[in-house]
Amino acid sequence: MQIAQIPVWQWLSEPLALEFMRNALIAGGLAGIICPAIGCFLIVQRMALLGDVMTHTVMPGMAIAFFWRIDVAIGAFMSGISSAFLIAWLRSQTRVKVDAAMALTSSSFFAIGILLISLLKIKIDLHGFLFGDILSVSQTDTIRAGVIAAIVLTAIAMFYKQLLFYTFDRTGAQALGLPVNLIYLGLMAGVTLTIIASMQTMGVVLVVSLLVGPAITAYLLVKELHQMIFVGASLGVIASAIGLYASYYLNLPSGPAIVLAVLMLFLLALVFSPTQGLLTGSK
Repeated sequence: MQIAQIPVWQWLSEPLALEFMRNALIAGGLAGIICPAIGCFLIVQRMALLGDVMTHTVMPGMAIAFFWRIDVAIGAFMSGISSAFLIAWLRSQTRVKVDAAMALTSSSFFAIGILLISLLKIKIDLHGFLFGDILSVSQTDTIRAGVIAAIVLTAIAMFYKQLLFYTFDRTGAQALGLPVNLIYLGLMAGVTLTIIASMQTMGVVLVVSLLVGPAITAYLLVKELHQMIFVGASLGVIASAIGLYASYYLNLPSGPAIVLAVLMLFLLALVFSPTQGLLTGSK
């Protein structure tokens, strides 16, 4: 197919005639909004690694959920929250540094998940779990993702001031009597729900790209946290759309195509950001 000879409106509308592409664009758009929205808080706190950790720690819960034949989202959420408790405990009660606690928790939970799959003889598509298959997303999956996105975004809007204070000055927030441990667990719950909402779209490995990429791109473009959230979410939606259209017309794997779109937008911001760009930023 010669794309250059197709009118723009037809080029944009042709994939929309297919139900699986419509579902994929909706799911990708939702993931593109919710992942950067929660990822911005991790970036500002210099906790980007936590997103990668949480994508691995949902594995045991998913394995148990598959075995008991319950909704995998329930198992994934319980496993993710358990890992957040463990990291918080190691951080506060021992001399172990937070990066070491996260690395140990991530590898341990992932290994436990693999062992459970083997011991319980669970038939699970590990490739799909790790890398996702956005083109197989059903209408039910998009509804679930939409509900989770609404919950997370509503919570961010309701508790934005507390999250803002906690993000920039945890010690000060604690001194003023804010429940910093509860805020931390709420943030981890948001990260876990975000991963659950995006698993079918990107897989637990590639979802880290949407959690981190649009957020750090927005970090190069704007200064305020609320601006980061809006710009990051917009970039996430754009990257998802670019990746899916590239997948459709160039016959590329959808998940990696979205990740490359995220990288492309980051590199453009890195070079041309008005304030921090390598070529255009002030010295």
